[in-house]
Amino acid sequence: MFTGLIGLLLIALIGGLGFAACVFWIWMLIHAITNKGLDSIEKLIWVIVILCLHFVGGLIYFLIGRPKAAGAYS
Repeated sequence: MFTGLIGLLLIALIGGLGFAACVFWIWMLIHAITNKGLDSIEKLIWVIVILCLHFVGGLIYFLIGRPKAAGAYS
């Protein structure tokens, strides 16, 4: 369908977005595990949510669960 330069740019864009989503997912997973603002049950729940929902779970954690860490480090 797409050939030449446009096809290569499209593949690079999709690959780059996929790589960025994977890095974000890993970052949120590590953050949920090391977040001192969460107790052990909350950590377990967040890790399960992030593992099961992948990028969407990481995004939910970023928007809802991550701000708790701000108070823990102050």
